[in-house]
Amino acid sequence: MKGLIIKSTGSWYQVLENATRKTYEARIRGKFKLLKTRLTNPLAVGDFVEFHLEQDDIAWITKIEPRKNYLIRKSVNLSKESHIIAANIDVACFIFTLRFPETSLGFLDRFLACCEAYDIQPLILFNKMDVMNENETEIVRNIENIYKKIGYETLEISSFSKLNLEVLKEKIKHKTSVFFGHSGCGKSTLINVLQPDLDLKIGEISDVHLKGKHTTTFAQMFFWSFGGSAIDTPGVREFGMIDVEKDEIQHYFSEIFETGRMCKFHNCLHINEPKCAVLDAIKNREIEESRYSTYLKLMEETQENSEK
Repeated sequence: MKGLIIKSTGSWYQVLENATRKTYEARIRGKFKLLKTRLTNPLAVGDFVEFHLEQDDIAWITKIEPRKNYLIRKSVNLSKESHIIAANIDVACFIFTLRFPETSLGFLDRFLACCEAYDIQPLILFNKMDVMNENETEIVRNIENIYKKIGYETLEISSFSKLNLEVLKEKIKHKTSVFFGHSGCGKSTLINVLQPDLDLKIGEISDVHLKGKHTTTFAQMFFWSFGGSAIDTPGVREFGMIDVEKDEIQHYFSEIFETGRMCKFHNCLHINEPKCAVLDAIKNREIEESRYSTYLKLMEETQENSEK
């Protein structure tokens, strides 16, 4: 039998069988877990699998189909152990909030670099536009222009005023999308507005750190009435990359890679090399310093990982 993983709680999975559309509680065999020793979870929501049934309709997953892509969350201690957030994604929606909670540009850039690395189409959603004053709106527009200039698609939204939600529906219609961002950024609220009958639990913002409290504790796939599906994921506060070499990082920052073609040395890493076109572009404000800063941090982390 073949099916789709639609929910993961750690040791148990829910599989939607392709032919009957019936859902089964499923587990994996011990040997299967050894296939991905560097991952905390060998299976993720969005994976296509093969399984068979035993007594009490318990499904045992025996095979995972090749993934076309996936999003991954790396351990914050720079270890090589990682966690797959979602697999086989058509559109990855990053929910950016200027405050309550504050989203750093570095966090966004790490997400975009991962999308570039695994060939996932990103969509940057600037959320909670209804609560911003004139100055804050201008800040968001300036950030938005940075990423539009690079070539990324952006959209200003609000779950409460319904700003651009019909536009968003058209962008994710008949596709598998994932909603990603900090806890408290409004993922569950947005999904509830797009599909009211889901009634997902909505969290609050911590008064101490102005960060969101975790309300989604496991990944789960939902199916839109207007076509397609979405994967709701637990909010994360750190994000990283694995299985990349130091000289590959620049490929995931398109403006750095394109400008780097004009460097004197073909193997230039854009750190302190002479006649580096990227360093010149940063001085001339043609490349954003925030983007370059994230690039350097990813380079450092990749180096540290290779030394472990």
